[in-house]
Amino acid sequence: MTRRLYKPFLLYTEGTFKENQGIVTDEGEIREVGSFTDLSKKYADSELIDWPEEIVVPGTVNAHNHSFQSLLRGIAVDQPFLEWRDQSLYKYSPYLKAKDVYTGAVFAFGEMMKYGVTTVCDYFYVHNEGIDSDEAIIQAAKDVGIRLVLARTMYDWEGAPSGYVESVADATANVKYLAEKYAADDMTTIVPAPHSLHAASVEMVQAGHKLAQELDTNFHIHVAEEPFEVGQIKKDHHMRPVELLNKIGVMDDHRTVAIHCVWLDDHEKELMGENQAKLVYCPSSNMFLADGVTDIPALQKNKVDIGLGSDGACSNNRISVFEEMRMCAMLQKVNTLNSLAVNYQQVFDMGTVNGGRILQLPIGTIQAGYKADFLAINSKDISMQPITKSYEQILPNIVYSMQPNAIDFVVVNGEVTVQKGKIETIPENKIVTDVQNLMNHLEGKL
Repeated sequence: MTRRLYKPFLLYTEGTFKENQGIVTDEGEIREVGSFTDLSKKYADSELIDWPEEIVVPGTVNAHNHSFQSLLRGIAVDQPFLEWRDQSLYKYSPYLKAKDVYTGAVFAFGEMMKYGVTTVCDYFYVHNEGIDSDEAIIQAAKDVGIRLVLARTMYDWEGAPSGYVESVADATANVKYLAEKYAADDMTTIVPAPHSLHAASVEMVQAGHKLAQELDTNFHIHVAEEPFEVGQIKKDHHMRPVELLNKIGVMDDHRTVAIHCVWLDDHEKELMGENQAKLVYCPSSNMFLADGVTDIPALQKNKVDIGLGSDGACSNNRISVFEEMRMCAMLQKVNTLNSLAVNYQQVFDMGTVNGGRILQLPIGTIQAGYKADFLAINSKDISMQPITKSYEQILPNIVYSMQPNAIDFVVVNGEVTVQKGKIETIPENKIVTDVQNLMNHLEGKL
């Protein structure tokens, strides 16, 4: 890879926006950040990238997504959760071959990258063609140029479509195979992801946790998204979801990444904090599906590390982490009737550096030794105004007013993947055509 020296108008580093700063990237990493004057002398042979109107910030981290669901956007909308699930996911996903999974993933990854996502955790469970379906997700990420954490799902509830379901032994073997295959791949990470306590047996959840210990990763699991899940667990196990996770021994080594956590009681919130569990919060999806409102201030009080996810694009239906920052702050304010409940700095961190910690990757901040994943926002874009000499409006405007078209450039692993708002790696018209052709084909079969 070419060593490059970036010279933006402003650089967000060490919690503030600074002028006359440079970023040196080499071999996919940030080598040095500091005075552009000094860096231009020290790295005089570097390729200079001059962005005189751009504000550079860390790439955003989409810590929970289902890429295949982008294909189902606009289908069965405004329905109760179970009807939405049955009429969209369960209706269409049995027909998805590996090549279709690839088309959906390219679509999802391309769109979110265009809107500033440089790393995505894709929680994937449609294995109609077995391990080839997983490989399609991985290949799509490589072709688009986005950093991927594949939360390879472990699912054994027989009420789901057959392509979702595996035995504990098969699911464990498949996750382990992928993790070992991609262990040395800098752009691909594999983590176990038992689906949930309603779609994965206790044995499956424990197997996922054991595998996380073996691989030295976290494990991801949907927790208490809907009231029906809490009711079912209380009926079957006489306790609530987080209490059950704690009882079966999967929380005591701090590897739990819980998704949603809408319906937790006070004791469960305390257990999350005591066990250093992490939360990935998907506010837009929770609103779209009428799930409820996760109690973010209480979880913060219990010192739970919180990241943000878009969830699948058929339950959002946008796919931008900047959108989730805005929704998180605004939803928590109105839910608590407290304008101080969650602020712009907190949600910006959730969508960047917190997501990096949760995914156990050196991403989400611009400093030496971290991955060269960042984006450039046009300081002249109308949605970013006003910007005065104090620069105090910039971060609030990024969170609360910026529109996606303000993002000019995206850099992943040291390579420019979005240039002047256009995806560089795969033509957007090809992405659109492939999606339209696939969905017309599927619609004709149903």
